[in-house]
Amino acid sequence: MGRPMKRHECLKEIAGTVGDALVVVCVGGTSSEWNAYRPSDGNLRCWTLGLTSSVALGMALGLPHRQVIALDGDGSLLMNLCGLPTIMRKKPKNLIHVVFDNGVYESSGGTKTATAEGVDFVAVARGVGIKNAFGADTVEEFKKLFADALARREHTFICARVEPGRGEVPPWPWPDVENKYRFTRHIEQTEGVSILQARIPGSWKKS
Repeated sequence: MGRPMKRHECLKEIAGTVGDALVVVCVGGTSSEWNAYRPSDGNLRCWTLGLTSSVALGMALGLPHRQVIALDGDGSLLMNLCGLPTIMRKKPKNLIHVVFDNGVYESSGGTKTATAEGVDFVAVARGVGIKNAFGADTVEEFKKLFADALARREHTFICARVEPGRGEVPPWPWPDVENKYRFTRHIEQTEGVSILQARIPGSWKKS
């Protein structure tokens, strides 16, 4: 095993490989690092802890022809472990679920998570029936697993075991409401659909 890897190293390696994928990223350092390496209105930051994978699942089911990537954290996934069997049941071929496991709640003071005491996300994922569940301990392993997942076109779960710490990148640039609208408009433009429509006043009548 090589030296412990850092989350930002992994993100930097894959940022140029995802094309026009829609990316749902958990709140915290992960979102800032990802947006620094792959700035795009196709990045949606999930402010609610635990819902990154569920939001990504809904997106993958709604847009089955688009690649969807969830960039999750161990603290986030532990808040919503029941999402894993739901994802397994739906088997979205276009969803890659990446969890960066650093063993701490990084954004709230560094309290240890359950993974620091031995919880194994890969074993959990396989236990609920996710066949493509893998773990990575080096950047090289992670990069290969992610490339394989893009090529496989099947739901894939990857747990990257990383050190605590953030990369030296700018902070996330937008308020969450603005991010939501930018993301929605991005889908409208790239899919040729209308999602957000201005309401016409009830007193307006066509002449």
